[in-house]
Amino acid sequence: MKLNKMRNILDNNKSSVNTRIWSTWPTVVEAAASTGNFDYFEFVAEYAPFTLKDLENFARTCELYNVGSMIKVDFQNRFYVAQKAVGCGFQAVLFTDHETPDDVRETLKMVTPKTPQDGGKFGYPNGRWIGYHPELKQMDYAAMNRSFVKAFMIEKKEAMDNIEEICSIPGVDMVQFGPSDYCMSLGWNCADHQEEIKEAQEKMIKVALAHNVQPRVEIATLEQAEYYKKLGVRHFCILDQMDILMNAWLGVCGDVKKLAQTIK
Repeated sequence: MKLNKMRNILDNNKSSVNTRIWSTWPTVVEAAASTGNFDYFEFVAEYAPFTLKDLENFARTCELYNVGSMIKVDFQNRFYVAQKAVGCGFQAVLFTDHETPDDVRETLKMVTPKTPQDGGKFGYPNGRWIGYHPELKQMDYAAMNRSFVKAFMIEKKEAMDNIEEICSIPGVDMVQFGPSDYCMSLGWNCADHQEEIKEAQEKMIKVALAHNVQPRVEIATLEQAEYYKKLGVRHFCILDQMDILMNAWLGVCGDVKKLAQTIK
């Protein structure tokens, strides 16, 4: 059985730092991993195109550098993509757009092993996570399946209305607040409701910690990390690949373009 780095982090109450990657090119993961600054990488499948071969290569590269792996999946095809991703070796799945406790329970049932004690729907697919040969004992496989981390975006008004019940559901390991979708579900623009966003996120953090669910925050600066650390947060998602590129393209690239336009 392979050690699930993500589960090991949670079980030992450790902190974690990750970044989001849009590209399926394994070299991007290798380059980021070579810094030694990340505990895991998240592939944002919700945003980017991919094939199943891409998922295998992403997971392989994370394993090569002894870091964990997470995939963020769309709501509509979440069962298929989550099961395929876990079979490819991903150690965590971040589920989007859930609104009700029943949404969460349905998802957990579909990605939980089909055993008498678990009562899930996930069977015994051959693949790289069991070494390609179905020789792993079925109950060992079920334990490995059971260990992958289930994270949920809290990004709808309805999800926040139900945050206490969602965080009390067995199997919910991690939650993250999503301000853009949250505001959209209320008919708001984020820029006009910063105080309400802050209040909602802090409520999610407080409720999650009270139920032994780990909150994760998406940040861009050290100062933000220090702020959330004081609230009890220990899991930090720092920017994403597109943020980093756009900051460069709009920053120094834009500055040099303006300079170049002054050259006669």
